[in-house]
Amino acid sequence: MSDINFPLILTAALLATASPGPSTLAIAGTAMAHGRAQALALVAGIACGSWSWSVAAALGLGALMQANAWVFEVLRYCGAGYLLFLAYKSARSALSPGHAKLRSVSVGSYRASYGKGLAMHLTNPKAILFFGALFSVGVPVTASPLEIGLVVVVVGLQSLAVFAAYALMFSSSRIVAMYLRMRRWFEGAFAVAFGLAGITLLTRRM
Repeated sequence: MSDINFPLILTAALLATASPGPSTLAIAGTAMAHGRAQALALVAGIACGSWSWSVAAALGLGALMQANAWVFEVLRYCGAGYLLFLAYKSARSALSPGHAKLRSVSVGSYRASYGKGLAMHLTNPKAILFFGALFSVGVPVTASPLEIGLVVVVVGLQSLAVFAAYALMFSSSRIVAMYLRMRRWFEGAFAVAFGLAGITLLTRRM
């Protein structure tokens, strides 16, 4: 098996999935307003959308890297730039007063919640930028399609677990109150983590 850097891949994916964003805030808001079941249906749609982008990035990246080795370096620098951009966004949010807006999605049936979660993530083009950067960092050029597929499955399962944890936690009023009090500290920690990841990606030898 090629030297796939699973610790790096899973850490980067965990930071991106767990950091506050449209999907996580929608999950939290839906859990607060409509309960765990509706939030978990929304999570299922978001996770499937995330998996779709991951598969698209994996297939396209594998073909490109086999044909052109220089694509690997281009994606590495693009990935580092994107991580630094996330660090900037988190830092700006940490320095901004006020609370994050936990907005729920309007719900009907569980199928409707699933469809809204799926549409939410499929219409987020930033997702494919993240997955392209992720695969370029941790997956070597020599990786086989089977190995790239393994990365897709592992990252997808981790993302599903993180999103589901959000749905379960934010159905508790105590967790919501704690998060709102400590939001700026969480954002500051994410800013540092994304910044270090971006700098490491720029300076490490691949």
